[in-house]
Parts: sequence; structure tokens; C-alpha cells
Amino acid sequence: MDIGLERLTNMTLDMARLSDNTVSKAINAYREGKDAAGEIFRMSEELRILQDEVSELAVELIARYQPVASDLRFIKSCMETAYGFSRFGRYALDISEVVGVFGDLSMCDKSAVEAAGAQAKEMIQIGIKAFAERDVSSAKKLDEMDSVVDKIYLDFLQGAAAQRGEVKIRCTASALLILRFLERIADHATYIGESVLYIVTGERSSRR
Repeated sequence: MDIGLERLTNMTLDMARLSDNTVSKAINAYREGKDAAGEIFRMSEELRILQDEVSELAVELIARYQPVASDLRFIKSCMETAYGFSRFGRYALDISEVVGVFGDLSMCDKSAVEAAGAQAKEMIQIGIKAFAERDVSSAKKLDEMDSVVDKIYLDFLQGAAAQRGEVKIRCTASALLILRFLERIADHATYIGESVLYIVTGERSSRR
């Protein structure tokens, strides 16, 4: 059982590192105007495969050992966390495809996306730390950080209605799409923090 739990932990942390790199690459590609969709697709597929492997191992451990209490909570939370890391890859791919759809965005003001992206990346890193160290205090920070990303997205959405001109509309539409994807990444980072709370305390956040 202990060997299986250690393997499950390592697989989930491998996903954590890969998902962090995938989101960072997508945000950097947008900022620099590079087409990284092919590479990010491969990374997101690797995350999807890893998620399946985590789920299969988790189900095997439950069926073989019938764990209870903290071990069962941990196994269930690994499945939820692995799903979150897989979604990071999916949203990173969505971000990378925006450049392909809208073309040259070098003339656009990217400050809102950069602010939300920096916040989302920090949330991912805190979520990874919280999971690896069972750190409830770090996990609890994520809810407040999520509200920052939500505000950036909503403020930009409200200002979008006033935009005029083809270039401005293209810039606004592309930024709105990316901000929405980042908002979802931030949500999933928060869910990972809630899974850490569940592992340690057995309690579920009322937010979900």
C-alpha cells in the first residue's frame, strides 16, 4: 500500500511540474507572438495520458487495499488534482491556439493578460507546494488569489463594450478569450487547494 501511495504521489507531482511548464509556455508564446500550439498540444496530451494513469492506479489501490480515512481521502484527492493538472494543459492549448486564430497581435495591449497570467502561474505553483507539503495555509491563499483573476477578467469584459475599430476588436476578442481560459485555470488551482484541505482535515470547502 505504501509503495502504491508513493508512486501515486510521484505521478501526480510529475503532472504538476508538466502542467506548470505548459501554462507558462502558452502565456509566454502569446506575449512574444510565437506559435507554440504544436508543442503545447504534445504536452497537453502527455498530461491527459498521465491523468488516466493516475486514475487507473488510484482505482487499483482502492480495489486492492480498501483504504479508509486519510489514505482514502488522499487517493480520491489525487484523482481530483490530476484532473485539475490535465485541465491546465487543455486551457494552455486553448491559449496557444488564439494566436493562430487571430494572427499578429503585436500591436495589442497585453497588460491585462500578463497580470492575470502572472497571478494564475503563481497560483499553480502555490497549489503544487500545498499538495506536495500538505500545506493548508498555502492552500487557503488560493481562494483570495482567484478573486484577483476574476476581477481582471470582469473589468476587461466591462471595458470591451466600448472598443471600436477592427484592430481594437481583434485585440479585445483575443484577450477576452485568453483571460477566460486563465480564469478557469485559476479556478482549478483553487480546487487543488481545496483538495489539500480535504486530505489534511477531511473537510470540503463550501465553495464547491
